[in-house]
Amino acid sequence: MSRYERNILIDKIGQDGQNKLLRASVLVCGAGGLGSNVISNLASLGVGNIGIIDNDKVELSNLNRQYIHKIATLGQDKVLSAQAWIKEYNPEINVIPYKVRLNKDNAGEYFKKYDLIIDCFDNYYSKFILSDTAVKTGKTLIHGGVEEFMGQVCVIKNNTACLACFVPELYNCSPNLGIKKGIISPVVSTIASIQAMEAFKIITGIGNVLENTLLIYNGLNQEFKKIYGKKNPSCPSCSHFN
Repeated sequence: MSRYERNILIDKIGQDGQNKLLRASVLVCGAGGLGSNVISNLASLGVGNIGIIDNDKVELSNLNRQYIHKIATLGQDKVLSAQAWIKEYNPEINVIPYKVRLNKDNAGEYFKKYDLIIDCFDNYYSKFILSDTAVKTGKTLIHGGVEEFMGQVCVIKNNTACLACFVPELYNCSPNLGIKKGIISPVVSTIASIQAMEAFKIITGIGNVLENTLLIYNGLNQEFKKIYGKKNPSCPSCSHFN
């Protein structure tokens, strides 16, 4: 356990908390910008079982923010590139890659294998699939999103506000919503670190998580703000499931 000595030295973590991390299973949905940074944080914490879902291959334009991929893995499946990075960095971690496109029909099958789900997808259509499935299955989901200099994080549980409670106007969006946006790497790192911190708190039971709260980050002004919400009885999503 010497690898995690600095974790264990924190009184609130200790050996018991580190064992919880080692036993935990987390599914990371997306191995792009957010996913790369979340994965590296989870591996550093010592989360023992990490599943990774992604259907894309590594491209040169990914490398401004997707640190676990590199020139040598261009053209490779992102899930395999991510798995190789984890195995080189921390070979004790059990990594399960899934080269699939997640949809509303198959998401539940993957969710049931894991304690916690982390949303690192890059479009709202896919994010709502995760949010809906979390509500239906009772799994906890850590939502994250980034665009240009902005980012956001919230935690979705079965009895809390879901993603559609916060942004109902986007719920029935097209899979091809909008145009490709720019993303700057420090914002991605910031939001992914917050997602990983939420995962740490949920797994260990330490601290307060961002449930019924949408945390918004503005990188240009270095400002955080919180939008507080609650489950909406007229939500276009969770009101139909619950």
